[in-house]
Amino acid sequence: MSLLTRLGRPEGSNQQVRIFASQASEDTGVESYLLAKQRVHQRIIDEMTMEEQKVLLAGQQDRNQVEQIIGGYIQQFSEEDPFAIPRGYRSQMTNDIVNDMLGLGPIESLHQDETVTEIMVNGPSQVFVERMGKLELTKVKFRDSDHLMHIVDRILAPLGRRIDESSPLVDARLEDGSRVNIIIPPLSLKGPCLTIRKFSKKPFTVENLIAFGTMDHKMAQFLRACVQARVNILVSGGTGSGKTTTLNVISSFIPEGERIVTIEDAAELRLQQRHVVTLESRPANIEGKGQITIRDLVRNALRMRPDRIIVGEVRSGEALDMLQAMNTGHDGSLTTAHANSPRDVLSRLETMVLMSGLDLPVRAIREQISSAIDLIIQQSRIRDGSRKITYITEVQRMEGNTITTQDLFRYVQTGLDENGKSVGKFVSTGLKPSFYDKFSLCGIDLPDDFFEAENQEEGERY
Repeated sequence: MSLLTRLGRPEGSNQQVRIFASQASEDTGVESYLLAKQRVHQRIIDEMTMEEQKVLLAGQQDRNQVEQIIGGYIQQFSEEDPFAIPRGYRSQMTNDIVNDMLGLGPIESLHQDETVTEIMVNGPSQVFVERMGKLELTKVKFRDSDHLMHIVDRILAPLGRRIDESSPLVDARLEDGSRVNIIIPPLSLKGPCLTIRKFSKKPFTVENLIAFGTMDHKMAQFLRACVQARVNILVSGGTGSGKTTTLNVISSFIPEGERIVTIEDAAELRLQQRHVVTLESRPANIEGKGQITIRDLVRNALRMRPDRIIVGEVRSGEALDMLQAMNTGHDGSLTTAHANSPRDVLSRLETMVLMSGLDLPVRAIREQISSAIDLIIQQSRIRDGSRKITYITEVQRMEGNTITTQDLFRYVQTGLDENGKSVGKFVSTGLKPSFYDKFSLCGIDLPDDFFEAENQEEGERY
């Protein structure tokens, strides 16, 4: 009697097992493999000794020991029936079962793959990843929705979070800093959906962004000068445009010796300065109590004697508190917001301030914005998947009821190369910012011709 028969496989010939071995690359073969793995996994659990279970519970500290135990069981089962688990799949099954027990199951290898920046699970049968700004459909599958929910529970258990039909969505942070969003039925019609935005183990530097083509040396020099001169900066862009990465990079320009308070929904910033206080918001508990919002944290940060406040992203009423902080002695503060252009983000800020619940005149809101925000960095994901700073725009004074702005730098696309990659250049517009005098007062020396306009080739503008 083969292992699969003992574990409940419908009666049939050994040829059925060999089909699994020969067709592992086909859908039916994958399903057979997943079914076999499930049964082997269950038998291992049933036969584990108490000592082995203790090792499993401590497995995060010693994965190798768990692999030895699981590998031993699979070797034993294979000796009992050489055809039950084909030789070429024994190592893979050992690794997959250990991942189910200790890691993220079928997507653990994607989570460990440094070329993958985002993992998107659309139900048990469809897993996409993002590599180099492009989406790819993988061959990874979960056995069924229950298997996927088992991994979801594994993710949430150490975080002290829960998900069920009464609370069917969760936004959280993994232990390694990666952001995870989970949504389940009845809100998700395709089964549980899981999105993981991976946390880079090594923070990107300004040199990295220059190498990636996100900005050029001149823009980097200007942004460094702005941060050191305590200019208030807003990074704007769409989802996945690289706003947080750029915010993290320009935050590295803040001099040592300043007290920095960072505020985020899920901590992603990795500042290297010595004096950094990291605050993270908290959702309500099961009873609907205990919620601490970004707005609560911004208000509290003002009582913590910060030199600078960095808010990971403003989405609603906290925008008013952030603007007031910028207007009351906390120069050099930084934040991000979702918008498609510098002009759009100013309109969005107006809407967010109105969400604070205060009935303020529109002109008063615009005056707050124009006096608080000095510079907008507009970041976009180009059609080829690359991220680029498409505009660096100064926010100027009010003229009538309108906030005036002027572009200082922009990206001009001139075409595509033979590989479909964007071809273009970063250019100065020839305009000098009104806060230029701040640079000399802070001992920052920019050449006289730094803002001189460059020749621009005709091309598509973003």
